Amino acid sequence: MKVSENNVAKKLRMASSGFTLIELMVTIAVLAIIVSIAAPNISAQLANQRVKSTTAILENALKEARAESLIRRQDIKVGIDDNEHMIKIELKDTSSTIVASYSYNTKSTITGNDVEFQSYKIANEETITICDSNLAAATRQVMVSAIGQVTSQLGGTC
Repeated sequence: MKVSENNVAKKLRMASSGFTLIELMVTIAVLAIIVSIAAPNISAQLANQRVKSTTAILENALKEARAESLIRRQDIKVGIDDNEHMIKIELKDTSSTIVASYSYNTKSTITGNDVEFQSYKIANEETITICDSNLAAATRQVMVSAIGQVTSQLGGTC
């Protein structure tokens, strides 16, 4: 009796070990479908994050320029330098000396004019638009008021 029970148990163990090829193929097919659905959402999220990051960098540069113009009692100009090797935001004083420089992502584009903060607490009003090479990303705007306040919001067109 013991011999036949051992034989049956051994056959059951052999028959139920591992996965079949069909089970593995179905699992891989389901995973491929899930990934193909999720991939566009992930790339749009990454593009939105790049736009947010570039907006934050631009806001910081503008706020630093405003503070430097008050501290130095000089006009400070914020210019966007977009050459092939490096994309950066530069703060320059009246003698064109670079006070600070910020770099931002090459997939982001900033459109707008230079902003000049004057030593007597005013600035030229300007709206600067930040876009991404991925058109699914939300566009953002950074506004500089006549008194030099810097704010940002969603919106604008590229």
